[in-house]
Amino acid sequence: MALSSLLGGILLLALSWKASQLAKAPSDRVLRSVTLCILCSALSFPLGLKSVARYVDSLTGDGIAKLLQNALLLVLVYFLQCVFLYSASDRTAGNKRARWELIPLASAIGIATLAMTITPGPERAHTYATANMREPGVALFYLAAGLYLVYGLALALWWTSRYIRLSNGPLRTGLRLVAAALTAMVLMGSLRETLTMTRWAGGSVPTALIVGAKMLLDITIPLFVAGILYPAAATRWMTIRLWAHRRRMYRRLTPLWTALHEAFPEDSLHRTPTGGWRDALRLRGIHRRYYRRAIECRDGLVRISPYLAKLEDSMEPSVPLPPGRAAVHLREALAAYTAGAPVPGRAIAVALPGGSDLDDDVRQLVALSDALRTYQEGS
Repeated sequence: MALSSLLGGILLLALSWKASQLAKAPSDRVLRSVTLCILCSALSFPLGLKSVARYVDSLTGDGIAKLLQNALLLVLVYFLQCVFLYSASDRTAGNKRARWELIPLASAIGIATLAMTITPGPERAHTYATANMREPGVALFYLAAGLYLVYGLALALWWTSRYIRLSNGPLRTGLRLVAAALTAMVLMGSLRETLTMTRWAGGSVPTALIVGAKMLLDITIPLFVAGILYPAAATRWMTIRLWAHRRRMYRRLTPLWTALHEAFPEDSLHRTPTGGWRDALRLRGIHRRYYRRAIECRDGLVRISPYLAKLEDSMEPSVPLPPGRAAVHLREALAAYTAGAPVPGRAIAVALPGGSDLDDDVRQLVALSDALRTYQEGS
């Protein structure tokens, strides 16, 4: 029950996520195929629960829940193939191959439907472990559905293995999880086909083998879903980590920015309209404020640098002023500027970055801001 609840929760979460992405990009064929894969899985999952299956059968007839569940699983595998077909081909070739793949799908569903139709009513209410495989309709049902599953999953595994070699980073990790799940599914599907034929021929199969194969198949489903979601989840996690880091740096710049903004309010970049509180709640909002605060701090330091240089006559202009000493003299330099003191004739390097990227510049500004906070608290 706990595993079923966990799997159901994962499927609903995955479906909501992909549906929201598809709403933003409805023409993305790969994303649409992934979303339909998860939708079929989410729809088929409750039909595998005994209570739901009994209720559906009571409304529609014996065996309909089982037929619907298996048909949805077959359609899921078809859309899984479409994910790779659309990824590896242009629109015309992908659509053509996808239409051809409808033939084995329709054949499998048609044969399974026919098999369920010719199966006597009392024989339809069964699980795989308890099914009477000597009944032709029952055996045909499992053989038709199982054969297509093995075919579709094996084809998807081939495409996945090919893409693993061409990918890297989170995508490769996700594809490896998918490949592991598909490998287990193909092996267990092949095993079930063998067991079905053995039981159809009158042979006996250990119950433990049937139960073990089913348990492994149940485990591979969340592994498969996790593999599909992993690349996007990893990317989102890195985005959130970057957002959190820049939010911390933005806040740590506050003492330096406040001091400089009071002296040079005209350097503020806030004239560009923003989305107000809605902008603050969006992930991109902090990036905009982060860049703006860093630029405003740097502009202010450039303007106050000559006044700092006057307080550090003994230092070479090309030698960066250490953050601690810059923090000590910053208030005095800002006071001199505010009082209208003439601009000294030379400047000095302050919080000079070691690299050319903005993040390195921000690290030096934050070091100065931290030193300024410490100096102010100790004064």
